[in-house]
Amino acid sequence: MEFFDFHHHDFNREFGIYNLKLNEEPPENFFSAGIHPNAISENIEEHFVWMKEISKLGNCVAIGECGLDGLIEVDGKLQEEVFERQIGLANNLNKPLIIHCVKRFSQLVRFRKKAKVPMVIHGFNKRKSIGEELFKNQFYLSFGKSVLYNVNLQDFLKGFPVDQIFLETDSADFEIKELYQKVSEVKNLSLEDFTLKIKENLKNLQISI
Repeated sequence: MEFFDFHHHDFNREFGIYNLKLNEEPPENFFSAGIHPNAISENIEEHFVWMKEISKLGNCVAIGECGLDGLIEVDGKLQEEVFERQIGLANNLNKPLIIHCVKRFSQLVRFRKKAKVPMVIHGFNKRKSIGEELFKNQFYLSFGKSVLYNVNLQDFLKGFPVDQIFLETDSADFEIKELYQKVSEVKNLSLEDFTLKIKENLKNLQISI
């Protein structure tokens, strides 16, 4: 049984979505391309030229990670402008968005209205009230390693719809299978049924595996 890693940083991993770095040659497998808030610089127009070209490739299955970060020094207004441009690109290409969000969830919700494509919050590990607000606004949530030990997050997952879930390793060093096993237990599903559900969720993002 294979376990899809929705967001990862291992160039050689075959089954998942690799987070491509700016100006990096793409892998043969699935990848996403975007401008992370902390990568915004005076070369932003060059970055967009690169991104527009690379994102046309068939194995580029998502735009991102991109979004808003309240802990970095990049001007908030500039972050919003860059994010909105990437939403526009995703709309044009009909590719989902992989979202990075730190301490800016209240602002994030209004950007949902601008997107005509699915938006997936990667590495979600926030409190239940934030998760419920994101659910109301039709975000998908991708969960990572913190689910293995965070009891509050496990409790939230119990009630969160399985058809809006993805799982990822991000940059953490562990086996994605562990996460699938834990979440299938939490959701009271067999491992096989849960992996099939993830496959269906990917199809809703126009990603066929």
